[in-house]
Amino acid sequence: MAEMSGKVIRYNLETEIKHGIQVSNLAYAVGMELGLSKDHCYDLAVAGLLHDIGKLRLTRYVSGEKNPLVIEEIKYVRRHTQLGCEFLKNRGYGKSVLEAIYYHHENYDGSGYPENLEGENIPLSSRILRVCDTYAALTEKRPYRDAFGCSQSVRMMIDEVKNFDMQVFLAFQRVVHNEEERGEIESCN
Repeated sequence: MAEMSGKVIRYNLETEIKHGIQVSNLAYAVGMELGLSKDHCYDLAVAGLLHDIGKLRLTRYVSGEKNPLVIEEIKYVRRHTQLGCEFLKNRGYGKSVLEAIYYHHENYDGSGYPENLEGENIPLSSRILRVCDTYAALTEKRPYRDAFGCSQSVRMMIDEVKNFDMQVFLAFQRVVHNEEERGEIESCN
C-alpha cells in the first residue's frame, strides 16, 4: 500500500497478474476455437496478459475504492488503453498486440472507447479481448463487490451482448462450456 496525493492507493499486483493470466488463457482458447493461426493465438495470449498494463500509470490518480468512480477518474481510467500502448510501443511488441490492447474496450455497437469503433472496424483480437476481459472481471472479487459465479457472469454478459461480436461470444461460450466439462471451472448451467 502506498500513500500518494493524500489518497490511499491499494494496488494489488498479484490480483492484476491473475486477471491478466485469466484473460490471456481465455483469449488464446477463444482464438483456437475460432480457428485462428497459432501465431495469432500467441499474440492474443500476450495481449491478454498485458492488456491492462496502462493501469500501472494510474495508481497515483485513482483510488479504485469508490463505486462509482467520479467523472474525472472515469475519464482518466479510460486512458489506460492508450497509456499501455505508449508504454509497450518501443519494447518489441507487434502491431496486432498493440492494437488488441488499445481497442479492448470498444463495444461492438460502437459505444465503447477509446475511438467508438463499431462492428468489424474493431480489430478481431480486440473483440476477443473484450469478451474475455469482461468475463474475467465479473468472476473476480473486487473491492466493491464479491465475484460472480460462472453462470451468473455469462447471464450478465448475455444481457449486454450488444457489446460483443456474436461469433466471438459464441466461441467464448463453447470454451467456457468445455472448461466446465473438464472440471476447470464451476458449472455454468
